[in-house]
Amino acid sequence: MIIDCHAHVFQSWQETSGHPSTAVHLKYLQKTVTRPSARAFRARDGKRVKTDMLYKPGDNTWAGLTDVSFRVGSHGRLFFTYEGEDYYVQYMPVGMQEMVSSPEFMIAQMINAEVDHCILQAGGGYGVMNDYNAFTQSQHPDRFSGLINIDEGIADRPEILAEVDRAVQKLRLKGIHYSHDMSRHGYTRNLDHPDFVPFWDKIAGYKLPVFLELYATPNYDKPSYLANLDAFGRLVRRYRTTKFLMVMGPSVGHLAPKGSWEFPDEVKATLKLDNIWIEVMFPISWGGVWDYPYPEAQQLIREMRDLLGAAKLVWGSDMPNVERFCTYKQCVDYVRKYCSFLSAAEKDQILGLNAAGLIGLERHTAVAAQ
Repeated sequence: MIIDCHAHVFQSWQETSGHPSTAVHLKYLQKTVTRPSARAFRARDGKRVKTDMLYKPGDNTWAGLTDVSFRVGSHGRLFFTYEGEDYYVQYMPVGMQEMVSSPEFMIAQMINAEVDHCILQAGGGYGVMNDYNAFTQSQHPDRFSGLINIDEGIADRPEILAEVDRAVQKLRLKGIHYSHDMSRHGYTRNLDHPDFVPFWDKIAGYKLPVFLELYATPNYDKPSYLANLDAFGRLVRRYRTTKFLMVMGPSVGHLAPKGSWEFPDEVKATLKLDNIWIEVMFPISWGGVWDYPYPEAQQLIREMRDLLGAAKLVWGSDMPNVERFCTYKQCVDYVRKYCSFLSAAEKDQILGLNAAGLIGLERHTAVAAQ
């Protein structure tokens, strides 16, 4: 059974997507593409450009986002206008004529790629996702498991704690996606701040797996990334019975700049903790640099297997976003077909069994194996 631990359904981005207003949703999207792995172009001639006109130097919070008439276009593009010139980021695949990813669309993709089950992650750019993830899960329980989405920067507020209760008790969501980017509220509190203890206690009390995505904020450099990784390590050590998945895996740019992992000892110690799993997900970040079947990624997977063991690695795609670089099937196949150094049992772990254990799908995998 193949389980994708990182996929998305979402409603039309031309609307509010569950946010209080379209403006709030667009702020999330603009912040997401200030430093994208996706390509950006000048609209009139297709010339490649950088996206530094989307933010003010030295301010990586929402307050630093520039007024560039940021907007959602068609064919996977997010448009903006700077000094009278139109530009766009090719954020979703060109074939996405409208910015929508329905459950039916994802099921068709899964059948074609031979993926059995998807764990639906979330995040502000996709929308306020709890109800839609829950709807998708309830309509297709054998196909989807939904995660909770909250506003992480204010996770100490009563309304956020109440939303966690609703998402677990009423919506029956299976875990939480925690995006570490605190840019909406500034960077004064990290994820392990004492103010957030009630939130993390609640997550631990519900025994929810945490799919936690780390960023190199606030300065987008290696010291920022390592500081956030230290905070993550402190959190994981505090909640030893809670399962944490490191979404996107370790940063290749900061920890493998020469093509091989260069983990400091303290990072290595954190990654080896028995309540941490690592997402194997390279095409979405490096598919614009590396070519399929990604031998560079295969080398990094081999090194993680050797250091951590296959039991700690979990495959994910970031579908449908990843199709701006490769097909969904290719995103599976670079591991399924081309990581020849993995045994059949190790591939079973990485491509399904480990995700099943995280989200509580052991029963489904047992049935599939019969």
